[in-house]
Amino acid sequence: MDAAKNKMTTKDKDTPKVTDAEYEASVLSRALPYMQKYQNETVVVKYGGHAMGDPALGKAFARDIALLKRSGINPIVVHGGGPQIGQMLSRMNIESRFEGGLRVTDQKTVEIVEMVLAGSINKEIVTMINAEGEWAIGLCGKDGNMVYAEKAEKRIVDPDSNIERILDLGFVGEVKRVDRTLLDLLAKSEMIPVIAPIAPGKDGQTYNINADTFAGAIAGALGAKRLLFLTDVPGVMDKNKVFQKELSVDQANAMIKEGTIAGGMIPKVETCINAIADGVEGVVIVDGKKPHAVLLELFTEHGAGTLLVK
Repeated sequence: MDAAKNKMTTKDKDTPKVTDAEYEASVLSRALPYMQKYQNETVVVKYGGHAMGDPALGKAFARDIALLKRSGINPIVVHGGGPQIGQMLSRMNIESRFEGGLRVTDQKTVEIVEMVLAGSINKEIVTMINAEGEWAIGLCGKDGNMVYAEKAEKRIVDPDSNIERILDLGFVGEVKRVDRTLLDLLAKSEMIPVIAPIAPGKDGQTYNINADTFAGAIAGALGAKRLLFLTDVPGVMDKNKVFQKELSVDQANAMIKEGTIAGGMIPKVETCINAIADGVEGVVIVDGKKPHAVLLELFTEHGAGTLLVK
C-alpha cells in the first residue's frame, strides 16, 4: 500500500501543472478569432432586467463593455429601468396605471420617467463603465437630434365584444427616425454611448419609448453586427422546452404562429425580427443574470443565448 501511495505521489509530481498565466493565454487564444471577427464593428447591447439590480452583475457588465472597447469593437448601451420608475412614482405618490400591459404615461409620469431614465440610472451605468477605465457618455434620444418619436398606437380587441379599440397611452412613443451623426462622431472619439430611451416628438412633447424597440431602432440605423438583449431568461425554447441556440426569422415567425413563443417573449422576438429586417446581422436574446454574458456570447464558440439571423 505504501508503494502504491508513493507511486501515485511520484506520478502527481511528474504531471505538468497549468499555471494561471498559461490558462489565461489559452483562454485568450480561443477568444482571439472572435475578437477579430467583431473588430471595428458596432455591437448594441440592451441592458435591463435582473442584471440592473445586482451590483456584482452590474460590475461584470461594465467590465465586459470596457473590454469590448479595448478589443477594437464599438459598443453602444441602451438601457431600460421599469422597476426603478415604478419605485420613484410610488415615492412621489403618483399612481401607476396600465392598459394592455403598458404603462399609461401622463405629463407628470413622463417627467419622472425622464428624470429616472436619463438621470439616475443613466449616470449610474456611465459611472460603472468609467470605473473600468473607459470613457462612457450618458445620452438620451434628445441629444444631437439622435431620435425622433411619435405617439404610439396600441390596438387591442375586447374579449367580450370582439370590438377593436385604440388605447391612449399618453406620452408613450415609438421611434420615427434615427440620425446616426452623433453616434458616428462618438465612435471616432473612442467614447461609449449609454442611451436612455427618451425622445422628442415633432409636436415638442417628450416620449417614453420601450427600451427593446429603441435599441432595435438604434442597431438597425447603424447596421450593427450584433444586437444583444440582456433579459431574465436564457433564450428561446421550443415546444419541448429545449433551448434553441440559433433560429432563422422564418423559424421564429412559425414558433410565434403556433404559440410556442408566447406572452412577453413575442414582442421581444418581433423586435429582433424587425432589427434584422432593418440591417442588423444577428440579434441575441441572452440571460443577463449570467456573469459576463456579453463576453460569453461574443467571444466563445457556443455563445450564451439564442441567436436570430436572417
